[in-house]
Amino acid sequence: QVQLVESGGGLVQAGGSLRLSCAASGRTFSDYAMGWFRQAPGKERQFVAAVNRFGTHTWYADSVKGRFTISRDNDKNMVYLQMNNLQPEDTGRYYCAADSVSATIRDRPMAIKSWGLGTQVTVSS
Repeated sequence: QVQLVESGGGLVQAGGSLRLSCAASGRTFSDYAMGWFRQAPGKERQFVAAVNRFGTHTWYADSVKGRFTISRDNDKNMVYLQMNNLQPEDTGRYYCAADSVSATIRDRPMAIKSWGLGTQVTVSS
């Protein structure tokens, strides 16, 4: 499996921005579609965004469309999540995920085999 390490979380006021990063190692990065998920306390993990293997297609949860942007750099084995206009409901632990099939990340997260440990994002009102 590919190993994933997230960074970039923190505390930010509503309306602010953060950029999350996920460093991948262990496998050929471009073999994997990548995604971001988040989990708030007491809630299930939810899909946030995904990008295909070569960065040509992206998908977003309705709740973040127009505010978040996922991107990847296959030369650096990195995937990013730029989060703008953050709101308190965006608070949660953000996880990076990898799978060889984009549809698995979008539609079958329980089948994803590679996850990072997450980075905490807290948005104050």
